Amino acid sequence: MTEITDKTSVAKLPEPVERFILQWGDLGGQWGVNRSVSQIQALLYLSEKPLTAEQIAEQLGMARSNVSTSLKELLSWNLIRRVPMRNDRRDHYEAEVDLWEMAAKIAAGRKAREIDPAMAILSACVAEAKTDKAVSATARKRLGDMHGFMQDVDRWYSQMLSMPRAKRDIVLKLGSKILSYLPGSKS
Repeated sequence: MTEITDKTSVAKLPEPVERFILQWGDLGGQWGVNRSVSQIQALLYLSEKPLTAEQIAEQLGMARSNVSTSLKELLSWNLIRRVPMRNDRRDHYEAEVDLWEMAAKIAAGRKAREIDPAMAILSACVAEAKTDKAVSATARKRLGDMHGFMQDVDRWYSQMLSMPRAKRDIVLKLGSKILSYLPGSKS
């Protein structure tokens, strides 16, 4: 894991669970998400019950401050939620376990942080390029092409986020069927 300070005090997780958490953390790092954030999300996703920050820190061998910061980020992405527990004033956390909802929340966050700002910049550049004589026809065309592509990506995100549950299930089944026909898939 990350930031393990004393291996003897870390709660032992089953090997497949630990391996998944480590790999999910590595994937998160490749996607631009802090490794600790991804590992905490993975632990909460696999957990049978909500966990406190202290339990998370103990199970992953992380500093409590790192866990606290990571939980705030996961809350901001709506990938986890606080869960009140009777007779316990501490905050407990559980992860979103509906995979479509998880993907949709990640997509919504990425759209807001990446696609929307890119669209705003591209729209402004396309508008300015139309009236600026110093911008070549090639540059104008390529800006227009990029703007059109980003509009398509923006529409795709919007359609994905607004899709009703019944259609989601059809899309997932259809996607699985299509993937089964690809070379290298096991039928």
